[in-house]
Amino acid sequence: MTVKKYNKLVRDKIPEIIESQGKQCKVYVAVDDDYQQRLKDKLQEEVQEFLEDPCVEELADIEEVLLSIAEVNKWNLSGARIAKNFTRGGFWRRFVLQEVSDVVVENESVTKSKWCSHTPSNTLYIEEE
Repeated sequence: MTVKKYNKLVRDKIPEIIESQGKQCKVYVAVDDDYQQRLKDKLQEEVQEFLEDPCVEELADIEEVLLSIAEVNKWNLSGARIAKNFTRGGFWRRFVLQEVSDVVVENESVTKSKWCSHTPSNTLYIEEE
């Protein structure tokens, strides 16, 4: 008999899926600090998987872990995201900060080779010449 050790947080249906394949698994229910740490570990795992294979399924895994972290902490993730967008903006305009200077130079505060204006219904790309 081969035993493969994992010792990691898994989705709720994984034990059922394993048993449906005629295998046995051993699980326990993580609580409190253990659960919090395992969610952090899972987030790192899922982000690494996304970086190695960027696809919507891996991104969905990251979102699921983020939602679980928010839920266990009773955080309003959506509200915090919207508030941050209101005060700091999003990433729709694709700005890449190159440098910051203490000296203000007229008409050179923002240099863009490309920018986009985004609304939910469309995205407009404009190239400067």
